[in-house]
Amino acid sequence: MLVAVGQFAPGADPEANLAEIERLAERAAARGAAIAVFPEYSSFFEPDLGPRYVELAQPLDGPFVTGLGRIAARLGIHVVAGLVQSTGTDRFSNTLVAVAPTGSVVATYRKLHLYDAFGSTESDWVVPGDIEAPETFEVGGFIVGLQTCYDIRFPEVTRTLVDAGVEVVLLPAEWVRGPLKEHHWRTLVTARAIENTVYIAAADHVPPVGVGNSMVVDPFGVEIAAIGDEAGIALGEVTRARIDGVRRVNPALALRRFRVAEGAPVVTG
Repeated sequence: MLVAVGQFAPGADPEANLAEIERLAERAAARGAAIAVFPEYSSFFEPDLGPRYVELAQPLDGPFVTGLGRIAARLGIHVVAGLVQSTGTDRFSNTLVAVAPTGSVVATYRKLHLYDAFGSTESDWVVPGDIEAPETFEVGGFIVGLQTCYDIRFPEVTRTLVDAGVEVVLLPAEWVRGPLKEHHWRTLVTARAIENTVYIAAADHVPPVGVGNSMVVDPFGVEIAAIGDEAGIALGEVTRARIDGVRRVNPALALRRFRVAEGAPVVTG
């Protein structure tokens, strides 16, 4: 199975963003991709979080997700992208939406860990997702799951997905540039793939706001596809043989002595 990561610079016009997703998804489908993954905040983005996000947030049955469904159905692929989702409050949900070739939504994911770091306070405007069983879906015989950007700094998020059977993790992001941030991006995406022996397909914004460097990493931590700093797509092949082979050599999941418990208390002090 081929998985495509698509990176671009989402802006303040949802229709223009949808048009760019369609353009890149067409390229991915023409090259045989079964899934095309696009960045966090694909429906709407401005560098500074504020009331415009709430004003232009959309419901799950709004024009942006409807447009994703139209693209997926026309091209016969799964499409995943970030939605600024309305909540009926003064904050919005940072939501990922996965749409099947039928045009219907097969999974959603609301960002769990908000980006209150590196001088940002995402929680001023975003409602954190509830801790609950992951929504997964199947493509080409593989179980696929979702997580968002800053969540990659919390290894238990990916491990929870893997405990739910996920073999391919899709990671839309808006990984903000800064000192050593590109290094963090590559290191964390690679680490989550290695320690869980899964594929990770990570799609970011292009510079100057994002770091770019969208990539597909295999279960041994090999970067099998990548994009630099320009808008475009990259395709990586996901195989059962690679997952099984890596897990024979490195049976880390079978050998572990700890489990992640959803909702377990965080000990501080």
